[in-house]
Amino acid sequence: MNGTTRRQFLKVSATTSTGLATWLALDRAPAFAQKRELTFLSWNHFVPASDDELRRQAEVFSKQANCTVRVDTMAHLQMPAKVAAEAQSQSGHDMYRSAGADPFLYEHLHANLDDLVDKLGKQFGGWYPFAAEMNQTKSGWKGVPWFWVSFPGTYNQAHFKKAGFENPPKTWAELLSMGKALKKQGNPVGIPISHCSDAHSTYWSVAWSFGAKVLEADGKTPAINSDKTAHVLDWYKELYAEAMEPEVLSWDDAGNNRFLLSGKGSWIHNPVSPYNAALKEKMPIADDINHHNSPAGPAGAHSAPPILGMAVWKFSKNVELAKEFIQFLFKKENYDAWIVASNAFNHPPLRHLADHPIWARNPKFAMLPKEAEFGHPRGWPAKPSDAVQRIDDNYVMADMVAKVVNGMPPKRAMEWAQDQVARAIKGQLKVG
Repeated sequence: MNGTTRRQFLKVSATTSTGLATWLALDRAPAFAQKRELTFLSWNHFVPASDDELRRQAEVFSKQANCTVRVDTMAHLQMPAKVAAEAQSQSGHDMYRSAGADPFLYEHLHANLDDLVDKLGKQFGGWYPFAAEMNQTKSGWKGVPWFWVSFPGTYNQAHFKKAGFENPPKTWAELLSMGKALKKQGNPVGIPISHCSDAHSTYWSVAWSFGAKVLEADGKTPAINSDKTAHVLDWYKELYAEAMEPEVLSWDDAGNNRFLLSGKGSWIHNPVSPYNAALKEKMPIADDINHHNSPAGPAGAHSAPPILGMAVWKFSKNVELAKEFIQFLFKKENYDAWIVASNAFNHPPLRHLADHPIWARNPKFAMLPKEAEFGHPRGWPAKPSDAVQRIDDNYVMADMVAKVVNGMPPKRAMEWAQDQVARAIKGQLKVG
C-alpha cells in the first residue's frame, strides 16, 4: 500500500463510501462534472419554423461553448404574468424575450448590456431609433433589441376588386368607407378590440394618425381626454357598427388570421403571418392575400410595431454566457437564417442586417421594411417607461374602445382611461 497503514486505508475508505452514499441518496451525480446550463424563455412564434431555427442555433452554440442552452417557449399572452413571477421571486430563467417597455418595468432587475449593444451597433451599422429607445434606460441598456414586426394592412385583393376597389386604403378614413361596402358584400374588415397584443399595435397607430396621444411628451401627464381621442373613438364606433362584426371583441392574436384565411374577411391590420400560413399549407387563398403600408390619418402615417428584445436577469448566474449567446445569434449568417425561417416576419433592428434579399424577392414583402420609417415606441411622443408597459399589459386602450362600441359615451370612457393612465404613471396598476 506504498506506506499506507491498514488503519489509514480503512479511514479513507469509510469517508469515500459515506460520500458516495450521500450522492446516491440525493439521486444525482457530484456537481464538479456538470456543464453550465443557460435557460431562455421565449414566445411561441407565429411562424413556428422560426422557433425551430432558434433551437437549432442554440444547439450549435451549446457544442461550441461546451454548455447546454435550453429554449423554453410559451404563449405570448401568458408571458407578462410569467415574467412578473420570475421578477418577484428573482428566480427562473437566465434570460427572456422582452416585449415593449419591459426593460423599463424591470430596469432594476436586468443586467447591464452596454458593452454588447455598443459592439453590435458598431458592427452592423447602428440601431433603428424606435427599437433602441425601448431598451435603453437611464441606467443603461437593459435589453438588446432582437427584432421588430412590421404591421401593414393585410388584405384579400379579390374581395376588394369585387367591391370595385382597385387599390387598398391609404387612410383610416378610406378603410371606413371601403369597409362599409365590403361588409355589405359579405366581406367585413377586422381590427381586434380585445385583450390581445394586436389591439395595442392598431390603437397606438390609429391614435397617432389622428393626432391623439396617451401621454404628453414629459411622460408624466395623461393626455387621453381630448377632442382628438374623441374623434378616434367615434371612428372606432362607426367602423365596428358598419364595417366589422362583434367577434372582434373576443379575438386573440390569431383571431384576425383565422378571419382572413377563412375567406370571409377582407382586411386586417396584421403582420405577414396569415400569408405565410397560407403558403405553408398550400392554401389557394395565398394568391389573393397582399400587403400595403399601414394607413395614414390627418396627422400622417404612424406605426407602433411590436418591438421584441432579449433581456438577462441580474440574478442569473450565467450573465456572461447569456451575452455570448446573444452575440452568437447576431452573427450575420445566423441572423439571416432566422429571417429566412420566419419568411420575412422577423425584421432586424440593425440597419446592415436589414438588406436581406427576402424582401426584394417577393413583391408582397417589398414594402415591409419601409414601415421602419414611421415607427415609434409605444408611449410616443413620451419616451418609453414602465408606465407605458403597465398601460399595455392591462389593456387600458382596448378596454376604453370596447366600452365605447358597447354604448358608453366617449367622454365617460375617456375619463375612465385617463384615470387608469394616471394610476399607471404612479405605479398603481397591477402588471400581468
